[in-house]
Amino acid sequence: MTQPLNGKTAIITGASAGIGRATALELARRGAGVVLSARRADRLAELSEAILAAGGKALVLAGDAGEQAHIDQLLSKAMQWTGQLDIVIVNAGRGLAGGVLTSDQTQWESLYKLNVLGAAYLMRSAAKIMVEKQSGDIVVLGSVSGHNISPFSGFYGSTKWAVAAIAESLRREVAGRSVRVTTVKPGIVESEFQEVAGYTYENFNKSIARFGKVLSAEDVARAIGFIVSQPPHVHLNELVIRPTGQDYP
Repeated sequence: MTQPLNGKTAIITGASAGIGRATALELARRGAGVVLSARRADRLAELSEAILAAGGKALVLAGDAGEQAHIDQLLSKAMQWTGQLDIVIVNAGRGLAGGVLTSDQTQWESLYKLNVLGAAYLMRSAAKIMVEKQSGDIVVLGSVSGHNISPFSGFYGSTKWAVAAIAESLRREVAGRSVRVTTVKPGIVESEFQEVAGYTYENFNKSIARFGKVLSAEDVARAIGFIVSQPPHVHLNELVIRPTGQDYP
């Protein structure tokens, strides 16, 4: 059976773990050549080896997705590799526990630099390439915290509100030129994200225990694979995906 993404080139940022890693594996399984970006070079090397061992195609470039120079290099390397850019997964980002009163203010600027400004620059740069060839998919990872704001992660949620607004604005700019921009807003996903963001049992895990089984990174990756495998005239431009038991946010 023909793989739906055979011959396509995809960039995935934040590919060293969680949703990014799972999405890289999913898109490679569907036939895409994947360009992997994250800060942890050792994790990227391991992922690349796994993809190649399964018969897929992968290229690695370690760096910080909040830096324009890395994004420029990433796009250039992808184009040099295959001469085309078909899919960009704007996934790199991090969380921050707390709202406006309780979050660590010293992290606000770096959070926005990665989650919003870096994401926006990647969207803009990728869209310019895709508009030229009149096709392409840009998938932006938002969050349910950017869909229904929560005081427990309010400042982080504000970055996801912002990036979703930028993605929708871009969609309206490029839809007439056959470029699809999709925002995916996951609920609670089991990953290292919570620990890095500063969540603990007391301020997070205890409150979500009532949700039951939460999402895996693979659950979100399957949805992304489905989105980018649609025929060119079909666009799923926004998806909220939650664990069945998650009633809030």
